[in-house]
Amino acid sequence: MSFAKLILFAMILQLAACGGGVTDDLLPSGEDKRPDVEPGSVGTQVGQLSPDFNVQDTLDNSHMLSTELVSADAVVLYFTMWCPICDSHTSHMRSTIIPDFPNVRFFLVDYVSGSISASRAAQLSNGYATSTVFVDTHQTLFNLYNASMGTVVVIDSTGIVQMNEDYKDGVKLRQTLDALP
Repeated sequence: MSFAKLILFAMILQLAACGGGVTDDLLPSGEDKRPDVEPGSVGTQVGQLSPDFNVQDTLDNSHMLSTELVSADAVVLYFTMWCPICDSHTSHMRSTIIPDFPNVRFFLVDYVSGSISASRAAQLSNGYATSTVFVDTHQTLFNLYNASMGTVVVIDSTGIVQMNEDYKDGVKLRQTLDALP
């Protein structure tokens, strides 16, 4: 048996050892398996009251969620790592969604740069000088919202999380914003 065939056989055995969980990954049900949310509870799942937070932006200004919500219909957080996919999502939001929702505050959340100056440099080099970018130096917001690259969180004016999922094509974000009270 050649070395390549031996490696291939070992890989097949490794996959077979994973058991029934492999087919779940290959054929996902689409079912939401998160626990039910208790009304009035504090958390980051849809239907929960978002915890308040305080974060710096790339100009070293402090932003509290509760303060941002005072004069807005909602706050939208988009978690970016300045990659081409994130740029595509952000460009799409800027051109097709943000103009239609002038009373919603949109924020990019940079959770990868590690400092205000590095985040500002990334913001400028990627063409987002006029956007407000939160600098999540210790990944506090990232961990709080169980985010990943491209996660979008919508928090309505009462502080309730209305959306917390990955950005796909903007349809769900638009539907969520259209449904705001």
